Amino acid sequence: MKKKILFIANHRIGRSPGQRFRFEQYLDFIEENNFEVHFSNIISEEDDVFLYQKGKYFKKANLARKTWGIRLKNLANANNYDIIFIFREALLTGSTYFEKKFAKSKAKIIFDFDDAIWLPNVSAGNKTLQFFKNPKKTDEILASSDMVFAGNQFLADYASQFCKNVKVIPTTIDTNYHIRKKQNNSDSICIGWTGTQTTLKYLYLLDNVFKELSLKYKNKIYFKVICDVPFELKGVEIKNEKWCKDTEIEQLEEIDIGIMPLLDDEWSQGKCGFKGLQYMAMNSVALLSPVGVNKEIIINDYNGFLVQTNEEWIEKLSLLIDNAELRARLGSNARKTIEEKYSVNAHKMRYINYFNELLK
Repeated sequence: MKKKILFIANHRIGRSPGQRFRFEQYLDFIEENNFEVHFSNIISEEDDVFLYQKGKYFKKANLARKTWGIRLKNLANANNYDIIFIFREALLTGSTYFEKKFAKSKAKIIFDFDDAIWLPNVSAGNKTLQFFKNPKKTDEILASSDMVFAGNQFLADYASQFCKNVKVIPTTIDTNYHIRKKQNNSDSICIGWTGTQTTLKYLYLLDNVFKELSLKYKNKIYFKVICDVPFELKGVEIKNEKWCKDTEIEQLEEIDIGIMPLLDDEWSQGKCGFKGLQYMAMNSVALLSPVGVNKEIIINDYNGFLVQTNEEWIEKLSLLIDNAELRARLGSNARKTIEEKYSVNAHKMRYINYFNELLK
């Protein structure tokens, strides 16, 4: 008889990068290995339209009411599951009511997280509702869990204060999906960045780098930003594209050199290097700030570069712009790194093994 597992998440399938690359891409494989998969999200496509906008308080209040109804149904059926897998949280507010109730059911609880979510971090559109949030609820959820999946060692070390059964599982790439089929067809070299409005602030760290490189190389290079809001920089022409799931691979294919600047703070320490992993899977050269897990992913001059100061960014980007053979070598090694260490194929059996270990 198949074991039943319920995945608890905020967004619908295919909507959230965190969900997609933490567990959604494993669902078919999990079902093929003696598990019956069920999925429950609380934010619909209709809710998505207003959730991250300023105001819209009546609609957001109605969403909060609706989410409680969904989770109450989950709770009523909790004893029917062998495992309840919670990604980040059961509700958007500071409540841990459902996580604690799930923990008292017959099901074993797995908690999965990929950011330093115990720190305050609220979207711009919901700053006025910040008092409803409680980042420290993460500690209570961790303590209520039978097993924790942490995206990197920094997160695992934090989780280990509250749960003794913590597994480090990196964010991974489906290498059967992320495949470069064609090269950038422009005569110019594309320096690219992909992300959301919540991480766009890091790209502004390279304002002066962009300006200097634009003056130095002119039409030999161009900058591309894939985001839900445009990136604008006076004096520098930016090719802005809205991310689209249907064409995301084509959007990434254009990037010759992918960049991931970060601040060296506690929040960034918790990041799982996802941008860099995407670039690398597409055989692009990745230049990342030497923060957190990035220092494990990148081996300098083998599969990319770790760069910190503006001078280092300009030096390494110039080196890559001027040397096509170097770009090809680093890009090839980057793809190899993903296949060996950060791919679905490299980690899919770990999910099955950990699920079975928990149920013994």
